[in-house]
Amino acid sequence: MERQKIDPIAEEAMIDAAFQDMLKGYLDSNHRKKVEIITRAYNFAKDAHKGVRRRSGEPYILHPIAVAKIANQEIGLGSTSICAALLHDVVEDTEYTVEDLEQNFGKKIAQIVAGLTKISGGIFGDKASAQAENFRKLLLTMSEDIRVVLLKMADRLHNMRTLGSMAPNKQYKIAGETLYIYAPLAHRLGLFAIKSELEDLSFKYEHPDAYNRIREQIKESEAQRSVIYKKFSTPIHKKLKELGLKYDAKARMKTVYSIWNKMEKKHVPFEEIYDIYAMRIIFDCEDPAQEKATCWNIYSAITDLYKLHPDRTRDWISNPKANGYQALHLTVMGPDGNWIEVQIRSRRMDEIAEKGFAAHWKYKIGEGDEESELNVWLRTIKDILDNPEPSAIDFLDTLKLNLFASEIVVFTPKGELLTLPNNSTVLDVAFELHSQLGLHCIAGKVNHKLVPLSHKLKSGDQVEVLTSQSQKPRPEWINFLATAKGKTRLRAALRKEQQPSIEQGKIIFNEFLQKHNLVATNEVITKMLGTLHIANRDELYTSLGRKEITLNDNLAKSITRQDSQSILSKIFRRKSSTKTSETEPLTKEINTKETYILKHDENGSNFKIADCCCPIPGDEVLGFIDENNEVVVHALDCPRAIVLKASYGPRIISTKWDVATGKFLATIHIEGLDRFGILQELIQLISTNLSIDIRRLNIEAKNEVFSCQLSVLIEDAQVVTDLCNKIKKINGVKQTRRVH
Repeated sequence: MERQKIDPIAEEAMIDAAFQDMLKGYLDSNHRKKVEIITRAYNFAKDAHKGVRRRSGEPYILHPIAVAKIANQEIGLGSTSICAALLHDVVEDTEYTVEDLEQNFGKKIAQIVAGLTKISGGIFGDKASAQAENFRKLLLTMSEDIRVVLLKMADRLHNMRTLGSMAPNKQYKIAGETLYIYAPLAHRLGLFAIKSELEDLSFKYEHPDAYNRIREQIKESEAQRSVIYKKFSTPIHKKLKELGLKYDAKARMKTVYSIWNKMEKKHVPFEEIYDIYAMRIIFDCEDPAQEKATCWNIYSAITDLYKLHPDRTRDWISNPKANGYQALHLTVMGPDGNWIEVQIRSRRMDEIAEKGFAAHWKYKIGEGDEESELNVWLRTIKDILDNPEPSAIDFLDTLKLNLFASEIVVFTPKGELLTLPNNSTVLDVAFELHSQLGLHCIAGKVNHKLVPLSHKLKSGDQVEVLTSQSQKPRPEWINFLATAKGKTRLRAALRKEQQPSIEQGKIIFNEFLQKHNLVATNEVITKMLGTLHIANRDELYTSLGRKEITLNDNLAKSITRQDSQSILSKIFRRKSSTKTSETEPLTKEINTKETYILKHDENGSNFKIADCCCPIPGDEVLGFIDENNEVVVHALDCPRAIVLKASYGPRIISTKWDVATGKFLATIHIEGLDRFGILQELIQLISTNLSIDIRRLNIEAKNEVFSCQLSVLIEDAQVVTDLCNKIKKINGVKQTRRVH
């Protein structure tokens, strides 16, 4: 496609207008007005990126300007961060070095740009070890200067906003990576507005049809919602005016992504999601000491008007969330008979809720509670980095435990508060207090009652840790630890204990390799671990050192035989691909930039169906190129696919169904009220009326209610949808849904 002719003068004016717009936002903020250094950084970056364009065709300099604008206006950062944002791609993409930046703009700006350059190119590469290494860099720079990761967030947000110009496989990779790491990281840093937008944008590119459908449904139901909200809020406005408060109140809509998430989890249609909006009340309060009392006064006024849901009051004023979030949430019965959530916050709380830790700096008077909360979390990250996991995937999972975790709050016998992830145990508390307590923990007392160290805790529990010097850490403890700190410390201790055996095992292993002329390549070690059914190298060395296993000549022969077979199969594949067209789709190089057409006919398929999610034609899917150069098809929202998108982006391809013939297995879950003859009706509908092949039927009735798992062979997803709708019409059936 031929690009439009560009008018250099008009383009220059557009670039300058974008910079002036960003600068105006900065001048309107309450930061010190360091315009001179910002203008210098802009001119420096503009000159460095001169003539370079983004994939969309626009001048590259517009990207750093947009990132600087997000950093300032949406995260609340000041001049140092604005300069670093303007210069963030200079070292990576041009001839300039970090030293050049230090000379021109000082040490701090240069350090932040250097931190951003370390983690460029997305978090993840091709290999899992590179992925973990880059993620370690991200977190290490984060624990040195939080602004690095905040700017990385701004950079990612702008990339997501302009993702439309990317190839489909790149869209999947970047959207998957964003949902897997950046959105939870934004949540953990308290950047709620950015977290919500990142989720929505990822969802938009991964599930465009579902995204547009839900947006349309929100628009269609807007008028009806407005009427209900007005009826609900009018008496509240009257009460708050009587209290003499200065406040703003608005209806806060659930995001498209969170609505879809709820529909998927609860298996309900859009019409049955009743909490699509909540009311948010933000009041002005000059004296921070009065915030708590004002929140409870508003709470009292609302509960005078409406019936309160007793189990859904959340007091995050007395105990803020670990990301600094403070608010009082209550749920009351609305005039239409549905529950409505009301969120009460002061202006300060609201800014912190939307902008996260960046907003704390505005209110910082010495070292506040919120600041120390951030430092606690950064210390946890440093702790994990000091004891890195040997396996990259373990490392990521350990971190994601703490990124995603919904929290509980427990107390020590002295009344100190500990915030822990959900499902934490007595052993987690022991490690949280001190490594030595964790390593010697034998049991605990929860609310003065003796419990084992695997006992799961609930919010509000008082926990005492019991220890014994004779107790030693055990490998099975890993199964009942929920905190990243606990898992990291336990693994480090187990490795230390196993070190003599590991060293001895390494000597035995190296002697074996020398004797049989083998080289310790990843391929050889992977085959050896597979043959011996051992999980990793450390376990292999430990088992050798403890004389639990021995390496013999047969093992060496099997490895060399596998190697020669592997080479032969590659040669054979190369030769056969020139002779036969049937295997061509599997053996020729697959172009990841093009959409791969999924074909299935009487000669077979050019794809494999993933066992984890079993997608069928008509489902939204993506392809993953495995080690054999075969395309494995996953459902877009399959949990395994989410990890693949984030970890192996370059091997993800956009796919499209073009299936001529074939039957695919689909499973349907049915629930309803049991009655005589219902099973007969169900079978008659499926087999006789619709001529669908039943492969498995498992039905169970209990206390007048039945549930049924039904597996059928069908052509595509539309047939399943139609079948579910027809089954729903059988008298007594209350719910049908496809099971992935």
